[in-house]
Amino acid sequence: MDEVFVRVNGERRYLWRAVDHESEALEVHVTKVRDRSAAMDFLKRALKRFCSR
Repeated sequence: MDEVFVRVNGERRYLWRAVDHESEALEVHVTKVRDRSAAMDFLKRALKRFCSR
């Protein structure tokens, strides 16, 4: 899991990424806030997508 600060339309946003061992992005999520709730939402979404296979 990786987190990066980006600017979207001049506003600061947080880009959350799940990457594999080859540095390929598996899941990407952009949020306005950087807190536990945003991180947990991203993690749940990524796990739901990749663990249901």
